Amino acid sequence: MKEEVLGHLVAVITIIIWGATYVSTKLLLVYLSPIEILFYRFLLAYLVLLLIYPKFKTLTNIREEFLFLGAGFTGGMLFFLIENIALKYTTAANVGLLVSISPILTALMAYYFIGVEKLSKKFLLGSILAIVGVFLVIFNGEFNLQLNIFGDVLALLAAIVWACYSIILRKIGKTHNYLYVTRKTFFYGLVTLLPILYIYGIEFKIEKLLSYSVLPNILYLSLGASLLGFIMWNIAINRLGVVKASTYIYLVPFITIVIARIILNEKLSHFSLLGGVLILMGLYITEYGFDKIRIPNSLKNKAFREKL
Repeated sequence: MKEEVLGHLVAVITIIIWGATYVSTKLLLVYLSPIEILFYRFLLAYLVLLLIYPKFKTLTNIREEFLFLGAGFTGGMLFFLIENIALKYTTAANVGLLVSISPILTALMAYYFIGVEKLSKKFLLGSILAIVGVFLVIFNGEFNLQLNIFGDVLALLAAIVWACYSIILRKIGKTHNYLYVTRKTFFYGLVTLLPILYIYGIEFKIEKLLSYSVLPNILYLSLGASLLGFIMWNIAINRLGVVKASTYIYLVPFITIVIARIILNEKLSHFSLLGGVLILMGLYITEYGFDKIRIPNSLKNKAFREKL
């Protein structure tokens, strides 16, 4: 029982940390490019992890190594790169909302590619509701291809990439220490980032990195969201199981919206807010169905319904 309580506590703390990353990245984009943010974030996290867990293992399974490469490419590089670019073109709240549908996408991909479970009616109904919510968030009540459409579509693409990462991580399994898995993910994330760094380059200025506006956010993203966040998420999964722990991801949009309004003074339209509510309702229904949704007694009364 104590382990489960610890798992819930760790999961909540992790989601709060991750919910603030969109705002922190948004602030950094004023001073650094998306590629620079990603490079500094994962380089620092990897170096610290190397100090914490310096053990290396002999390469014996090529297939498993390719899985680690895939995890590093999707979850350690591509997801965050797309997410960072999306934040340049749309609001932190929108990115948080759209990325939050990754659990639905993960379930769909798991069903079609590795056949883990049959898709239930509650899952399909919840998915439809969430997709309607995504549509409202993307078009924001302005049914044209302007405004934040590019950034919002990138955010949706980031959710798809995270789903791919989750499937790969599932295939890796629990055969290794979670510190080792996290470190290898960061390592291959950096390796797959090198070609992009070579093409676009990186402007290294120590005075910029040490500035009050940059250093705290870089430290937060690397040591907080990447290092501590990934480790704590692994602990939550070990204590609660992947399904129960993943439900906490649904809280990310609320946290992002609150922090974005407080720090960035971002405003959400009624359509975006409605879309966010529909996404969260859809995610809730996919997990719990309608069993836990209470219907007022008056609506259950036949005479009352006839009056309506």
